[in-house]
Amino acid sequence: MIYEHPLAYVLGLEGLALLRSFTGEYDRKFVDARLAEIRKLLDDESLADAGVEVARVDTVDGYQMWSKTYDDGNSTFDIDEPIIGEIVGALPAGDALDAACGTGRMAAFLTERGHRVRGVDSSPDMLGRARERVPHVEFLHGDLCRLPVPDDSVDLVVCSLALTHVPALDPVLAEFARVLRPGGHVITSDIHPEGVARGIVPPIRLHDGRPARLATHRHLIGDYVRAALAAGLQVRRCEEPLIPPADGPAPAATDTLGPWDVWPWVLSDLAPEAARAAIGGTPSLVVWHFQLAG
Repeated sequence: MIYEHPLAYVLGLEGLALLRSFTGEYDRKFVDARLAEIRKLLDDESLADAGVEVARVDTVDGYQMWSKTYDDGNSTFDIDEPIIGEIVGALPAGDALDAACGTGRMAAFLTERGHRVRGVDSSPDMLGRARERVPHVEFLHGDLCRLPVPDDSVDLVVCSLALTHVPALDPVLAEFARVLRPGGHVITSDIHPEGVARGIVPPIRLHDGRPARLATHRHLIGDYVRAALAAGLQVRRCEEPLIPPADGPAPAATDTLGPWDVWPWVLSDLAPEAARAAIGGTPSLVVWHFQLAG
């Protein structure tokens, strides 16, 4: 069970902003404003008892509930697709695997670029959506650690927004290496570990309406590199697209928490200047391109 307290989150943003000021990014006026805002937040009785108990669910159960709305307004798609498209565009068309395929977004993406695609996912509900989306692609039920794909059978593995849900990267990247032909490529995208640390974890509602979040793990940049090297994969590219700093003065702080379903994003509105300082210019995703030795 996770205990989410909005005051804890906002004070965390204030702390991150103050750390950035401590290293010289902001002046005394900014620091004084942050300290005054913290005192005000601590005195706000409406925040005192606003904590929420949140269940943690695995990906099979979680995506069963999320599958119907997964593609609705998911802004991360706009960030990873141009980078993945650039990498894929430099590779010849071949046999591709969409690992943790979800609703088939990457399968469709790769098919449009001439690849012969198979998809694998552990969620029957997401697979159902994928089959509707790309009916001519073969979609298989399976786990990232035990892919139902023969050795040396694909030229490209793409895995988008899934590896933060596995507790360890080593067995997954070893599986990617197993199914690749010599010289094959792996492309992955994930929420950046800085974002995971700030609570960027998918929210869902259980069947009885209780709040829950998908089990999510924070993998450091070095964790990806070590797992890739252990699997015989070489790093070809790493991209960390940044959240752009906001322009103009920060809006006035609000006094509303908003619904839990949009936490932690709306909680930034309680301290918008601190949120801008804490989050602006930090990485949103990490996108990797690995290659198996030929």
